[in-house]
Amino acid sequence: MKPPSAALARAALPVALLILAAGCTRIITYAAGRTLAVDGSLFSSEDDPELVRQALPFGLKTLEGLISKSPEDERLLLAAASGFTQYAFAFVQQDAEFISAKDPSASREGLARARRLYLRARDYGLRGLEARHRGFTAALAANPPSAAASADRADVPLLYWTAVSWAAWVALSKDDMKAIGQLPRVEALMDRALALDEGWNGGTIHEFYVAYNGARGEARGGGPLQAKAHLDRALALSSGRKLGPLVAYAESVCVAAQDRKAFDELLDRVLAFDADSAPPHRLANLLAQSRARWLKSRAEDLFL
Repeated sequence: MKPPSAALARAALPVALLILAAGCTRIITYAAGRTLAVDGSLFSSEDDPELVRQALPFGLKTLEGLISKSPEDERLLLAAASGFTQYAFAFVQQDAEFISAKDPSASREGLARARRLYLRARDYGLRGLEARHRGFTAALAANPPSAAASADRADVPLLYWTAVSWAAWVALSKDDMKAIGQLPRVEALMDRALALDEGWNGGTIHEFYVAYNGARGEARGGGPLQAKAHLDRALALSSGRKLGPLVAYAESVCVAAQDRKAFDELLDRVLAFDADSAPPHRLANLLAQSRARWLKSRAEDLFL
């Protein structure tokens, strides 16, 4: 899965919005939407993940308040889809996974919460696509490739965040066959995003496919060779400054292949990286390093 990135900034709103909202809702909604829809540096360069953890819930709930006033504002819907997805992964799902061995019950509760947040993010993404293309949701259910083909380059952010939140929800719903049956819609959205703009956000779409292809077999178009091709492309498009693809490859492909040597080499490379050397990706890289340390601590369980 995609680690948190610069789009975390989209979920942060000034306190002043709460004060002014009563009299200037439409103006504020428009301005906030423009701000939130652009990758900013407020959180992406942050060196204190805990500060972000504490700030995001307020920003996300404020964002939902703005959406209630302007329910078809695609900028706000995009911000909600991306913000809830990243919050769920960085500060809910990962926390739950990190304590799985020590407190299985609390871990299950955390994963259930992450699942609900991913579903909320997906629904905001679908609403954004629906605002841009009337009838999109129904068309996607009926014929995913055909519906996705109607999207254009401007839709790429919404396509990505809708698909990645949906995929994360499915991944936490392994015993729900109805959820698994929705994967063709996820694949159609992400395939379309990749075809329209493979370099979007520094290769983020390729990063998704590293983990996704590592988890699905060759018979379904995945497998280690496909994952490696996406890894190489993700690293090239980010100039090697994003650590998420390396962690995703180690966790998916190396573990599946039981290649402990490559696993250790990749994670050691991640941990040796100076997060301060890539300020635009500092927060995402710090979170990737946290996951790398956790994975290394579990190596004896992951490898025979």
